[in-house]
Amino acid sequence: MGNYRFILSGGGTGGHIYPAIAIANELKRRFPEADFLFVGAKDRMEMEKVPQAGYKIEGLWITGLQRKLTLKNLMFPFKLISSLLKSRKIVSQFKPDVVIGTGGFASGPLLQVASGRAIPCVLQEQNSYAGITNKLLKDKVAKICVAYDGMERFFPVSKIVKTGNPVREDLVNTEVTGPEAKTFFQLDPKKEVVLVLGGSLGARRINELIEKELEYFASKDLQVVWQCGKLYFEQYKNHAKEDVKVFDFLDKMDLAYAAADYIISRSGASSVSELCIVGKPTLFIPSPNVAEDHQTKNAVALVTQNAALMLRETELDERFETVFSDLHQSRDKQEELGANLKNEAMPNATKHIVDEIEKLLGTLDT
Repeated sequence: MGNYRFILSGGGTGGHIYPAIAIANELKRRFPEADFLFVGAKDRMEMEKVPQAGYKIEGLWITGLQRKLTLKNLMFPFKLISSLLKSRKIVSQFKPDVVIGTGGFASGPLLQVASGRAIPCVLQEQNSYAGITNKLLKDKVAKICVAYDGMERFFPVSKIVKTGNPVREDLVNTEVTGPEAKTFFQLDPKKEVVLVLGGSLGARRINELIEKELEYFASKDLQVVWQCGKLYFEQYKNHAKEDVKVFDFLDKMDLAYAAADYIISRSGASSVSELCIVGKPTLFIPSPNVAEDHQTKNAVALVTQNAALMLRETELDERFETVFSDLHQSRDKQEELGANLKNEAMPNATKHIVDEIEKLLGTLDT
């Protein structure tokens, strides 16, 4: 009892990696003697982030299909065969009790092999629009943990469990106050802060917007914490000054959220789940460059609950100042959006997902 073996597979983006790490951490807390192995895609960010979190990882030679005819697409069949063969070897050698897939290309071959050997498999789908890998695996797995209603459009209803998305533990348990967090960022604790989040690599269109609107924010007596991303830091770092802090990456997200009075963000699944827990007035600017436009669908799901605002990239030049000014001038609107967003939070998601894994192990009553 307790010497279980778990494989977790997913990656390509932080939205697939960090939920997998959160699930592994909770499994490790419950089963300290368990063995863990992650499987990701070679040359993607999981090969760095997973070892940093203290877990072993194996890489598969796999990428997704491009939307147009490219050399990468011609290589896809060879990469798929290679990944299936390596997945067979991994499963044979590691002998997992349960395999957990959190989305991304690498989880496809691994869960295909594991399910074919009658090993119980769990999918975790973060988005309101299911990813292609998870849709392909839907009939082969035992349980599918989701964060949104209406997912029976994609998955067998008998397998769906609404758990929410795993989030960083420090966000759920934080006790830091706004003034303390503002002081940490060397900001005036009495003035309001706009937190700008474009993802770990950065969002070009959001960065262009913020650069253009810095004088507007100053005219409103607003301070800015601007995470511009690693790809853009050299380009924008010179905008840093007393009331504008520019970062390539924010390690202390609990402090960043605590410092914020308003948040401007992409609407990837992990960001949305974190922002629901934070519960502050949020303007989503979805990336239009993602599969099935799922970021827009994630944001719309909250906008329809009057829990957030949304602007498409094409609307920013024309409407940003009007929309933000309306929010800035209305304390009632700020409180309403924040409260409604918090109502959408599922802070115990990781525990609920691991409960489902325990049921498959037979250690938890169904």
